Amino acid sequence: MRRRPGIAGLQTAAATRDQYRLVGDNVAKIRTDLMKEQLATFRTQLEEFARKHKNDIRKNPTFRSQFHEMCAKVGVDPLASNKGFWAELLGIGDFYYELGVQIVNICLETRPQNGGLIDLQELRNLLCQRRKSARESVSEDDCLRAISKLKVLGSGFEVISVGKKKLVRSVPTELNRDHNEILEMAQAHGYVTAEEVERKFSWSSGRANDVLVSLLEEGLAMIDDGHRDGKRRYWFPCVSPMSGTSGSDQKI
Repeated sequence: MRRRPGIAGLQTAAATRDQYRLVGDNVAKIRTDLMKEQLATFRTQLEEFARKHKNDIRKNPTFRSQFHEMCAKVGVDPLASNKGFWAELLGIGDFYYELGVQIVNICLETRPQNGGLIDLQELRNLLCQRRKSARESVSEDDCLRAISKLKVLGSGFEVISVGKKKLVRSVPTELNRDHNEILEMAQAHGYVTAEEVERKFSWSSGRANDVLVSLLEEGLAMIDDGHRDGKRRYWFPCVSPMSGTSGSDQKI
């Protein structure tokens, strides 16, 4: 018959567990302190790097993007405030603030044509045209960072992916899967017809027309009835240049 452990044995086992726990806590603390020290060192080196390459960060969009990636790894957000060390050293807080204002203006001005949905590349091109006199070049990464800061406005500003394109949405429009399917299809020629939609997705005519009408009502599509074959075309400015619809009878 096995003997049960006595009180002394239980106390010894408890003391051993406590010792293991203390050792574990000490090891965890040492690791945490070491990690904090390494992060502090890396941040100091990051500041020195920023001082040394200040002009490259401000003028070179590729270099600026890589700098943001380094910052993210140590939990530094140079765009968190227009005031403070990073804003004073680099001025990039002001740069992205200015970029955000210009993005809002472009989205508002083009909204009557595209319904509040614009191709990210087209937005960047329009920004570059406006900023010809500016010293800093603008990349897609810069646009994405500026747009991410616009979310605080609560006005629906965000970037969505449709097929191979990234679209900037400036209105709180909800796009479902059917909408995205048609927008992706329209990227090939800039337009679709109801017949093509029905054939490609095996939809009923009612479903195809309902989705196309809803896109029209949201201002994302334009009707083109000026073709000899008599087929109505639905143009989508957000995925095609507006010049591609010239010469026909379009209406929103």
